[in-house]
Amino acid sequence: MTNAVERYRHGLRPMRGRPRHEPHRAATPLEALYDLVFAAAFGVAGAQFAAGVAAGHGGAAVGAFAFATAAVIWAWINFAWFASAFDTDDWLFRVFTMVQMSGVIVLAIGLPRMFESLELDGVFDNRVMVAGYIVMRVGLLAQWLRAARDPAYRRHALTYVVFIAIAQLGWVVVAWAPLPFGAAILAAALCWLVELGGPVVAERKGEGEGRGTPWHAHHIAERYSLLTIIALGETVIGTLAAAQEISETQGWTGDAVVVIGAGVAMTFALWWSYTMMPSGAILAVHRRRSFVWGYGHAFIFASVAAVGAGLHAIGYAFRHEHPLATPVVILMIAIPVIVFMVSISLLHSYLVHSLMKGLPLHALAMLLPVLGIVLAFAGLPLWACLLVVLAGPVLVVVAYEAGGWRLAQRHLDQALAVAA
Repeated sequence: MTNAVERYRHGLRPMRGRPRHEPHRAATPLEALYDLVFAAAFGVAGAQFAAGVAAGHGGAAVGAFAFATAAVIWAWINFAWFASAFDTDDWLFRVFTMVQMSGVIVLAIGLPRMFESLELDGVFDNRVMVAGYIVMRVGLLAQWLRAARDPAYRRHALTYVVFIAIAQLGWVVVAWAPLPFGAAILAAALCWLVELGGPVVAERKGEGEGRGTPWHAHHIAERYSLLTIIALGETVIGTLAAAQEISETQGWTGDAVVVIGAGVAMTFALWWSYTMMPSGAILAVHRRRSFVWGYGHAFIFASVAAVGAGLHAIGYAFRHEHPLATPVVILMIAIPVIVFMVSISLLHSYLVHSLMKGLPLHALAMLLPVLGIVLAFAGLPLWACLLVVLAGPVLVVVAYEAGGWRLAQRHLDQALAVAA
């Protein structure tokens, strides 16, 4: 009977900091549902990005995509770290989390208008996005106020409350005040500084083992891994969208089959590369490395979503009228792949505090996407250029599995030994 009550009852319970080394801590079904909402937001942003570039608004589309993914990723990061430290799974926690999810949906609804405002009007219109952000912040502020009732983490929680409230007021001004475009960009930059500074200030409170909120290293590593997988889902969706466009406009040819196959392989290669990073093991013993690791993942999430948009744009290259140029499509895929590979390499080196020396194939792998861009401008067909870009992450995987893992393991063992 006791187990049945624990399994089905979600009554209110005091929000206390969870143990930092709680055994068998894993992502919850609610967190998985939360991530699916963000998958939808990534999908909308990627589709708008691809359509904007195809319509000839490349510069505006890039800027809008960067702003959109930054907003979506930051909203996810805020909740992920809070839940890792204070998740009670009672009915109130679930309700406030669902409020935040509703805000993400509103934010996603506002993405097309934000893209359109930059591409056509030249005026930054993010009012619906900010409305969604306000809804998310209401839910998150309520969560932090609950956490503030724990004396051990009251200072941390109230610090978060202050920074979130100030930043939110700033976003309201950016969205609704009649600011010139330059002033709006400057105000947005100041808001981002406040957003990023809140966790830095809050997590420095306390001493020793009690410093910062009690997030769980392996749980947070799993959460980041799951969002990476969610973002990789956009590469699959982008490939499917391209396949549909190709089949409807010109039917299936050998070139089209190779292009679609390369898109699928790109998903596998990026996932395999990401799984090489020893996030949980290092964060468990070097908690202070979490800021660079956590913020650095923004480039990973955004680059993966951008690859999905680039794969979606492949379909526009096969249109009968005004097809998208091959160099543009390859740029949309190769540049995010380069950002992804560089980010993975730098974060891995930062976690173990050792550069990945002795793997010359890694340097070659970084150059292959650049070579793909050069070949595209030289006039080679899309399928050939895409295969060259794909060879970059594939070569990283091959180098790792062919023996590079030994060096990576040695670096990990040294980092763990230093902590011990």
